[in-house]
Amino acid sequence: MAEQTAPPESAGAPGAISAGPPGPAAEARPDKPDAAVVRDALGVGIAVGLSGFAFGVTSAGSGLSLLQTCVLSLLVFTGASQFALVGALAAGGNPYTAAAGAFFLGVRNAFYGLRLSQQLALPRAVRPFAAHWVIDETTAVTLPQPTRRAARIGFTVTGLTLYVLWNLTTLVGALGADALGDTDAWGLDAASPAVFLALLAPMLKSTTERVTAGLAVLLALTLLPVLPAGVPVLLSALAAPVVLFLMGRTKRGAETKDDAAARRKNGERHS
Repeated sequence: MAEQTAPPESAGAPGAISAGPPGPAAEARPDKPDAAVVRDALGVGIAVGLSGFAFGVTSAGSGLSLLQTCVLSLLVFTGASQFALVGALAAGGNPYTAAAGAFFLGVRNAFYGLRLSQQLALPRAVRPFAAHWVIDETTAVTLPQPTRRAARIGFTVTGLTLYVLWNLTTLVGALGADALGDTDAWGLDAASPAVFLALLAPMLKSTTERVTAGLAVLLALTLLPVLPAGVPVLLSALAAPVVLFLMGRTKRGAETKDDAAARRKNGERHS
């Protein structure tokens, strides 16, 4: 459900995202025990899956029926997009505009799929079904795995656990919404993003990653009041090329200074 949230150790939330699919270099790393992969995947699936309760409550409080709420979780399965949709509807927004915002927010899953397709290398017959589980959490657990076997285990266990729990807790939340009263007062719509941030934070290990994340947050918060739901999140991705461009300029400037210093030093030697 992409946007729900994302993971522990390999994940701690999970670990650092690897640069490429398991190849010779990746296979050279020590294999990760299957039990450790399953443990990480279950940790993510359970932690995030329970936040489906928040969606069920929020959706029911926004006026959607029990059936509509459950179908959204079963077929859409992208937490943040689901929250964006019901939030826009609750605010009196046009259904088409709300759906468009949710769609744009979920577009990133397509890019996840491009990366995961290389790492998982699943049979063609399985890919359409696996695509439904390409979300933040499964991506975060899968990418750091050192081997294709570990990647497939992490993806499958995370996806299955999260899908089952998310839908069960959505049902429970929708059924119990009346008992909670004013759902806005509970702030449950913030549960999923909060879990995502908690799982993502340990992955930001380098200064570049932290700067990129900080700039992305700044862009999203700045654009949030003026753009439709989902669009600020997509535009916040511009933080990555901006940081890379600035880093490139800084690096080229440093290299130019080093070259100039080297030329001066060589000139002094010949004089």
